[in-house]
Amino acid sequence: QVRLEESGGSSAQAGGSLRLACTVSGDSITDRCLVWFRQSQGKAREGIATLDRANRTIIANSVKGRFFISRDVAKKVLYLQMSDLKPQDTGVYYCALEAAPFVPCHPKMDPGPIRGQGTQVTVSS
Repeated sequence: QVRLEESGGSSAQAGGSLRLACTVSGDSITDRCLVWFRQSQGKAREGIATLDRANRTIIANSVKGRFFISRDVAKKVLYLQMSDLKPQDTGVYYCALEAAPFVPCHPKMDPGPIRGQGTQVTVSS
């Protein structure tokens, strides 16, 4: 059974940094599309970053230059490094895994059902 578990969410001041981790068990993190997305109160789900099978990354414009996605294959962990945090970055952050090769790997994709429970990030001004 595939399981994804996010960690690293916390409260931070604007301008600060956090690193989120997503630990994957029961599946590979290579040959997969890996996704970070967030859900903020009163807003639609927003795709943040993807890392595809060729190890290419796409970062949403809203966080480009501030957020970076990476993975540790040996540890089976997906990361989201967040810097220069802003209050509008507040939300619950989720990781997801897409195994189907025909699904385009992009932050605008539907992240699918294989996802974690989320970790809360709160940024205060």
